[in-house]
Amino acid sequence: MGSLLVQMAHNIGARVIATVSTEEKAKLARAVGADEVILYSQADFEVETKRLTGGKGVDVVYDSVGKTTFEKGLNVLRPRGMMALFGASSGAVAPIDPLVLLQKGSLFLTRPSQGHYIATAQELQQRAGAVFGMIRDGKLKLRIEHVYPLAEVQRAHRELEGRKTTGKLLLLPGGLE
Repeated sequence: MGSLLVQMAHNIGARVIATVSTEEKAKLARAVGADEVILYSQADFEVETKRLTGGKGVDVVYDSVGKTTFEKGLNVLRPRGMMALFGASSGAVAPIDPLVLLQKGSLFLTRPSQGHYIATAQELQQRAGAVFGMIRDGKLKLRIEHVYPLAEVQRAHRELEGRKTTGKLLLLPGGLE
């Protein structure tokens, strides 16, 4: 998901600061348009983000990690910035007192669910059409990193959960690999 978000943000002219866990993922982030890449396994991404923004913070944080990055993600937002928390790969975020959002600069926090954005067939077609249009126009490039036979779905999940994959994973019914 990160590679797609980086490309989409880059395509509309945003300065993109990506945070990644490995050098391999840093190379991938740069290749898809990240302006700056912070290896959070080697540097404190809160400190680095503040340095890169001259202490101003960022307009938006997209967080798919959750528990281990949430607080620092809020800390790097500029006043009236927004965090979109869309995943929890490190675990669920603890409940938050809304006053914290005020104290950190009148921040906005959302926890979107895909189902709420494709609630009707028309919305699904519109959003899917936009994504497929970006792919068609070469503005969005997909990386299919791993292809698994459907019979190996457990292996695919283990590797995904173990953070051993990058790019998209495909599961194919028998005989199509």
